Amino acid sequence: MGAVVVLFVIALGGAITAGGRTFSLGVPGVVCAPAGVDPADLVEGFGPVQVSNAAHIVAAGVEMGVPVRGQVVAVATAMQESSLLNYANTTVTESLTRPHEAVGADHDSVGLFQQRAAGWGPVTVRMDPRGSARLFYERLLQVPGWETMPLTRAAQAVQISAFPAAYAKWEHPAALLVAALDDITCTGPGGAGSPPGSPVLPGAVDPHIRQVIDRALTQQGQPYVWAGGDAHGPTRGGFDCSGLMTYAFAGIGIDVPGQTQAIWQRFPPAITDPAQVQPGDMLLFTSNGRPGGIHHVGLYLGTGQMLHAPQTGDVVKIEADVWNNSYYAREFIGAVRATHHPAA
Repeated sequence: MGAVVVLFVIALGGAITAGGRTFSLGVPGVVCAPAGVDPADLVEGFGPVQVSNAAHIVAAGVEMGVPVRGQVVAVATAMQESSLLNYANTTVTESLTRPHEAVGADHDSVGLFQQRAAGWGPVTVRMDPRGSARLFYERLLQVPGWETMPLTRAAQAVQISAFPAAYAKWEHPAALLVAALDDITCTGPGGAGSPPGSPVLPGAVDPHIRQVIDRALTQQGQPYVWAGGDAHGPTRGGFDCSGLMTYAFAGIGIDVPGQTQAIWQRFPPAITDPAQVQPGDMLLFTSNGRPGGIHHVGLYLGTGQMLHAPQTGDVVKIEADVWNNSYYAREFIGAVRATHHPAA
């Protein structure tokens, strides 16, 4: 496994280089992992054996030319189905003779993805980490529009699980793990290193805030859709400004209303001095200087940058210098800090 030399940033322009391959930006679900971190230390409860299995899933995706987003879907699915352990099955005798780390008894399901005999192939393939991943990818790639689906829908289209919503909680850890295993670095059009204006979070930022921001950043490039987005991802084909906030904070269990004025009311007190605004705060904007005119919200990333879903015809993106933007600076009424209200 190569050294992890990636940064906790999302590039604003250029491309993402992952494992020697280049991807255009604006692809939902593509993130970077913290610099210098052993992948086995990224996700609590997932040690070297599980990371090794995740590496097989990622490697199979690379071999098949599956985009990073697809690798995230696959790893998140295996996290839910097997905790990234290769399962044999007491009812499938042949599986017990194959290398495995755990033994189950769910019908005839085996392997990292708990694939059954009907329609999935021989035991030898389903019990092979890379082989089972290829089976998963083959089906995923046949799902129309999977690249822009919420992870739950993409995974469910392949797995047909009785509990499709259960995949959602693994999106953030899977994205971090795939980023580390893919050795992702963010590069701008001018060469190596992150481009000017990329959101680099200070080391002192609370891990929960990092999770909120990282979860929201995975949705860059999603179309603006009025009333779009919920706790599980884009709906109606995208996000509106408040739907993106609902999705971002759902990852740490905070319920953010899907309406801007309700967000203002839910999380007092307001922070009206831009100098006091911190990463993870929600910036709110009004058309008349009063709460009754609030019409827009964005997620503050630090250093003047805001992630938001602007308007019809646009996409989820970063506003590079919100405090010096004549429109947003004029409309800013204040920020709210949802993390002051963990039970909200």
